[in-house]
Amino acid sequence: MGNDGGSIPDRRDLVRNKPKAEQADKANQTRAKWFFCALSKRLLQEPIVSCALGKLYNKDAIIEYLLDKSAYGDGEEICGHIRSLKDVKTLKLTARSTPPPAAASDASATEVAQFVCPLNLKEMNGAQPFVYILSCACVFSQAGLRTVLGPAPSSKEKSSGEESGGNSADNEQLDVCPQCATKFSRSSDILTINPSVEEEERMHMAMELRRSKEPVKSKAKKRKADAEENSSGSKKKKGSQTVPSPSPAPALNSTISATSRALSSSLAAEEAKRKAGMSDAVKSLYRGKDDAPRKETFMTMGTFTRYA
Repeated sequence: MGNDGGSIPDRRDLVRNKPKAEQADKANQTRAKWFFCALSKRLLQEPIVSCALGKLYNKDAIIEYLLDKSAYGDGEEICGHIRSLKDVKTLKLTARSTPPPAAASDASATEVAQFVCPLNLKEMNGAQPFVYILSCACVFSQAGLRTVLGPAPSSKEKSSGEESGGNSADNEQLDVCPQCATKFSRSSDILTINPSVEEEERMHMAMELRRSKEPVKSKAKKRKADAEENSSGSKKKKGSQTVPSPSPAPALNSTISATSRALSSSLAAEEAKRKAGMSDAVKSLYRGKDDAPRKETFMTMGTFTRYA
């Protein structure tokens, strides 16, 4: 069957199917989040910081961004919520103490995790979730921290605490960091590193809630306080009878004063000599400060004449 014109095309030859959308490699995406800075896209190196949304950055990249917002093209999209260094935490990471396995000995730095969990020695490579404590910035794996802290208080215990104490936030039992013994709240001080999209939205809402509770620093209030201080200080000065004595004038060097007097006298002598040699026509071009204003003529009316 060929070259005889009898071939019958089927549907696959006549209908052009829509090409499938290209899917990004999940392994590459995970490696980019856990091994590279979210802002500069460079390899993560200590000091490493994290924001309220759990993204990882090199601290020098964040400083460059805060100094110049145009240093990175997509900086506003990635970390526009970072206003200052107070909005990030320098993470306390546990470096890997054991050498990498033989299979990964020849691999690059982007294939082997640099940090591990200090509780269960799990690698921080994105295979399992990691968290950090907001109050002390210590980093643990989520499973290791849950194992050490134990189960969370049940809803019955929470309701009984609310009935007995009233405010649940005040009566919340604080936990202790297993690494630095810093107290923290299990409900609000544990942030997930590189969370999912849904978890990131929840963390963003919690960040906005924390910022709404911050005291507002208004420039108008500061100016009002400064004005009140100045007015109170002036009232005190008016009410007091004592007048502060003027500060003594600084003593001048006798050599400098004698030199300045000699220079001024020599300049005055030269000026008098120059004027003495002038003719009356030249002298008429100049007038002193005490002379009467010169009457304008039709040649100079409405014009500006600068006299030497």
